[in-house]
Amino acid sequence: MNHFDDTESLITVRDWLRFAVSRFSEAKLCFGHGSDNAFDEAAYLILHTLHLPLDRLDPFLDASLTHGESEQVQAVIERRVKERVPAAYLTHEAWLGEHRFYVDERVIVPRSFIAELLHENLAPWIEHPDEVTSVLDLCTGSGCLAILAALAFPNAQIDAVDLSKDALEVAARNIDDYKLQDRIERITSDLFTALKGRTYDVIVSNPPYVNAESVADLPQEYQAEPSLALGSGKDGLDASRQILAKAKSHLNPGGLLVVEIGHNRDVLEAAYPALPFTWLDTESGDQFVFMLRREDF
Repeated sequence: MNHFDDTESLITVRDWLRFAVSRFSEAKLCFGHGSDNAFDEAAYLILHTLHLPLDRLDPFLDASLTHGESEQVQAVIERRVKERVPAAYLTHEAWLGEHRFYVDERVIVPRSFIAELLHENLAPWIEHPDEVTSVLDLCTGSGCLAILAALAFPNAQIDAVDLSKDALEVAARNIDDYKLQDRIERITSDLFTALKGRTYDVIVSNPPYVNAESVADLPQEYQAEPSLALGSGKDGLDASRQILAKAKSHLNPGGLLVVEIGHNRDVLEAAYPALPFTWLDTESGDQFVFMLRREDF
């Protein structure tokens, strides 16, 4: 039986929410692109589709949907189940904290631990955010970290760098949305290749860091993302090695390098026993982002 052919009895938001959670659970969908469970994902997709406030589910639970609204909600639930695309690609938006960004299939869905650190202006490692004048976001993707860096460091010029021209087109849209065209420059570059002579007070990077074995085992939702933004060689550290090899020459005295590396802490520390990595705490854990000062190299 096709569950999607038998939805006439679904009238209210509550009805459609229950239906979506059942379908998502039955299909064993994978979450992690904004939500981490079937209920939150279903609520988000329904509220977004109905143009309702994303943080106000309760007042609308018993509201009845028009026929047209029911068709729209059914369509988005059906696509999520049958095509297994991340919710962010269905809604063309992703959230980092309170900040919304446009996304589509040209970019990885933003979910960086570095976002949380930028919300806090990289405290306590940066004492005076207004004294930071230059920031590099390496592997910028949708431009989200470059934008958060511009908000965190109001006097800084930001370079947003990516190898993918498609990704930089998405970044341009987000930079325009935040009216930061005067402060963020987009640069097509394979890591530092096109940045000769440029130095920075802060370099942040959320590079590809999934190892080859894990890439092969990724759920379908993650395989919908650009492969360029996920895999990085056999051990996942190809990009990180290049960053560590060249970061010092692009950092100003006292400058900070902040890099996200996923679950690769043990492998990284074994590969670089002489580097005094500082592991930065986030709400999601303290194993995923390292920091080095220029003088640590």
